[in-house]
Amino acid sequence: MAEHEEKKQEESLMEKIAEKIHGHDSSSSSSDSNDDKPSESSIKDKVFRLFGREKPVHHVFGGGKPADILLWRNKKISAGALGVATVIWVLFELLEYHLLTLVCHLLILALALLFLWSNATQFINKSTPHIPEVQIPKEPVLEFAMALRFEINRAFAVLQDIALGRDLKMFLSVIAGLWVLSIVGSWCNFLTLFYIVFVLLHTVPVLYEKYEDKVDPFAEKAMHEIKKQYAVFDAKVLSKIPRGPLKQKKKD
Repeated sequence: MAEHEEKKQEESLMEKIAEKIHGHDSSSSSSDSNDDKPSESSIKDKVFRLFGREKPVHHVFGGGKPADILLWRNKKISAGALGVATVIWVLFELLEYHLLTLVCHLLILALALLFLWSNATQFINKSTPHIPEVQIPKEPVLEFAMALRFEINRAFAVLQDIALGRDLKMFLSVIAGLWVLSIVGSWCNFLTLFYIVFVLLHTVPVLYEKYEDKVDPFAEKAMHEIKKQYAVFDAKVLSKIPRGPLKQKKKD
């Protein structure tokens, strides 16, 4: 009987030890998992995004109706806008239709139809068609003018800084952009260039939003290589070019 009780005590002691060991392992594993969570979140936060953006693509484009159109949230409106732009490009570029001629023909057609419809209603005893009064609202026009004025003034300020030699990197970027734009302009006219940009705005953002997890790693490698090459170019060439006068401090 004594041996049997000793065996029971040993078994209960072993069970307690095992429970303590399992409890310690579970607590350590939970603490390890908790320690891993912030690291995973920090890794997600450090994921490279194109152009250094921190918000979704929809918020980058403003998050309103223009963003919905560019990202094809409403497929009917997006397809309609792209279709209208295509028709306009075909009329003016392929069929060589002139803007003034097109506007005059459309006005002639609209006025003729409304005139005939208004006179025909008198013979068939129906009410005349209701033609709404069209007026351009004042506030949107003023807001657009103020926004356009602000952007133009900011562009003038940037051009002034570039002309004074204060930002060499910006100077080279603008020169390269204008050179590329001049080459593109020699290939096609303004209407075709505008249509190409319009089509790209309706295709590239939605494709990037769909495949951004695959595009961003390649963009990160490309940006790293560009920065590396620019650093070499800056050390060998740009750093040896004399800079313009520094911006003077404003007097109180």
